[in-house]
Amino acid sequence: MFVLVLIGLVTGLTTVLFGFGGGFVTVPVVLWAEAGLGDSAAQVAVATSAAVMVVNAAVATSATSRTVLRHLRDSRCLLALLGLGGVVGALLARLVPGAIIQWGFVIYLVGTIVDVLVRPGFFRPTAPHTTDSRQRFAIPTSLGLPIGASAAFLGVGGSVMTVPLLRRSGLGMGVATALANPLTLAISLPAALIFLVGRGPGSPAGAALVGSVDLAAALALLLGALPVIVTLRRRPPRLPDRFHAVGYVLLLVAVTMTTVLAAPHD
Repeated sequence: MFVLVLIGLVTGLTTVLFGFGGGFVTVPVVLWAEAGLGDSAAQVAVATSAAVMVVNAAVATSATSRTVLRHLRDSRCLLALLGLGGVVGALLARLVPGAIIQWGFVIYLVGTIVDVLVRPGFFRPTAPHTTDSRQRFAIPTSLGLPIGASAAFLGVGGSVMTVPLLRRSGLGMGVATALANPLTLAISLPAALIFLVGRGPGSPAGAALVGSVDLAAALALLLGALPVIVTLRRRPPRLPDRFHAVGYVLLLVAVTMTTVLAAPHD
């Protein structure tokens, strides 16, 4: 539990700096902590990640300036579809073998890393962007359902899909990652509710879980994360934009490697 609290500090940092809500750190950590559950560890990791992201993303969103949140003013349909996708992804995660979730998570990260490295516009956004919040939002409404479903299924909150899209619209990393938190909240809240009300058919009956969520692990992670989020949101760090973008990619690489090493093996 002490280790999980320390890892929680990292999830708080990634929530503020990268809009991850903690999911990309939580999944490999819980995979490691629940290795004794075998194939069910991936499902528990995704469910616990969703629960952690709800709280982290909610706290981070509440501390985000209204000027930034105004970008979402005309995105109600997108938020609704993200939430619906969260339900679909959570239901699917309860049914499939853990290995599919585990390696889907890795493939998802690798695909994102390749995308931001190969396609232009992430490290140096070129699209013009104004502060007029009435302009069309960077993420098409039609992508809400697939983004929400993929994110909830893998326990990642959707930020790895949404931040590059926001970035390529011309937004700086600070604004793009801040907007990722309310988008993550829209996905993770319904997903967490699904995970909390019941277990998948492969979940071990004797495990100390609430639904599919390891509540003790979630609380330990939140204990470390929340003070960091509150502190950094009050005094947000000022990072050079390009350095911020490079750090985003390096974190994805580190999490990918950690997930492969932490995953349970037969």
